[in-house]
Amino acid sequence: MSNRIALVTGAARGLGAVVARTFHEAGYKVALADIAIEPAQQLARELSADGSSACAIRLDVTRKADFEAARDTVLERWGAIDALVNNAGASKVVPVMEISAEQFDQVINVNLRSVLFGCQVFGEYFAQRGVGRIVNIASLAGQNGGSATGAHYAAAKGGVLTLTKVFARDLAARGVTVNAISPGPLDLPIVHESVPADKLEKVIEAIPVGKLGAASYIAEAAVMLASGNAYFANGACWDINGGLYMR
Repeated sequence: MSNRIALVTGAARGLGAVVARTFHEAGYKVALADIAIEPAQQLARELSADGSSACAIRLDVTRKADFEAARDTVLERWGAIDALVNNAGASKVVPVMEISAEQFDQVINVNLRSVLFGCQVFGEYFAQRGVGRIVNIASLAGQNGGSATGAHYAAAKGGVLTLTKVFARDLAARGVTVNAISPGPLDLPIVHESVPADKLEKVIEAIPVGKLGAASYIAEAAVMLASGNAYFANGACWDINGGLYMR
């Protein structure tokens, strides 16, 4: 069992919930951060009825002050933080020629500005401590422009990969690693809800391995990148996409 501590953003549902659960199963104390606080609290209670190894924190990832408050809350509760998983994201499928300024800003803020603030706030804390792990959840869409997602989402996730490299370079000498994972289409409720069945069937047909990805494996990869001995993985992007994008 680990005595390590992680904060996961967007942890109330979807991939974030799987990530939070997997870190907890790996022995981490886990702070489940989400703007949707009630489902985050419900999952935290499910993981730890007495709150000793899981807690929920309301976090609007578009606000730097919320990251600072979340950091302080975890430090007050458990005394340290070892890893941050920047998972929070959102997208609506909109034809590229129809994306409004408001839609663009909203998607960029949730998917990209969140990573900037998370890496700033926790990167500085980790650097002062002399060790820390940041894992950013990017996307295949940020590498190939996407297929079932909007252009604003793809642009934001491409930005996540660039920020990962910048922070990895700047923080490495202070004991902090920053890496990204770029999943392809995953077998999650949100995928089935947002992509029409006939289109999803074509998406699956285009995946060389012939099936959607397992969210649990993405979570396991995040745990690996967050481990104490993962110091030599830095500035990397782990492609987990069933062979849709190879390099």
